Amino acid sequence: MILTTLQEVSPLQTEKTLSIIELIKNGGLGGQLIIGLLFFLLLMVVYIYFERLFAIRSAVKVGPNFMPQIRTFVMNGKVEGAKELCSTENVPVSRLVYKGLSRIGRPLDDINTAIENAGRLEVYQLEKNISILATIAGAAPMLGFLGTVIGMILSIFEISNAGGNIDMQLLADGLYTAMTTTVAGLIVGILGYITYNHLVVKTNKAVYQMEATSLEFLDLLNEPA
Repeated sequence: MILTTLQEVSPLQTEKTLSIIELIKNGGLGGQLIIGLLFFLLLMVVYIYFERLFAIRSAVKVGPNFMPQIRTFVMNGKVEGAKELCSTENVPVSRLVYKGLSRIGRPLDDINTAIENAGRLEVYQLEKNISILATIAGAAPMLGFLGTVIGMILSIFEISNAGGNIDMQLLADGLYTAMTTTVAGLIVGILGYITYNHLVVKTNKAVYQMEATSLEFLDLLNEPA
C-alpha cells in the first residue's frame, strides 16, 4: 500500500537524449557559422592528409636495382643510359641523380651544389600544404572556444530578457549548444595535429632517402677510375 502511494506521488522521469543536429540548430547564426567553418576545416584536413600521404609514398618508390644500375652505367662511361634510367623512374631520388649526371665533367663541388639545390626544390614539393595542417591544428580549438563564448553571451542575454527569472532548461540548452563548438574545435584540432606530425615523419624519411642516395652517387663519382 505504501509502495503504491509512493509510485503515485513520484513524478515520471523522462530520459533526455542529446542530438548533435538539434544542438547545432539551437546554436544561433554565430554558432552555426563556426560549426560550418570547422566542418570545412575538417574536410581540408582529410583532403590534404591523404593527398600528401599518397604523394610521399609514390615519391619514395625506387627500384632496389636503381643505384646498382646507375653505378654500372657510370663505371662503363654510359652516362646517357644512366640518364634514361633516371627519366624512367621519375621520382625525387632519380631526379637528383639526373641532375648530378648532367653535371659530370665539372668539379665535384659544383655537382654537389647542383644536387643540393635540386634537393631543396624536391623537399619543397614534398612539404606542399603540410603547414596548413599545423595552422588548422592551432586555429580550430580557438574557433571552437570563440563559438562557446558567443553561445554563453547569447544564453546570458536570454536570461536577462527573461526578467531575472532563471529558466534552468533554457540555461542548460544554452550551455549544451555553447560547448558543442568547443568539442568540434578540439576534434578538428586534434586530427590536424596528428595528421601533421604523421606527414612530417613521412617527409623526413623521404628526405633521408634522398640524402643517402645523393651521398652514394657522389661517392661513386669520387671513386678512382
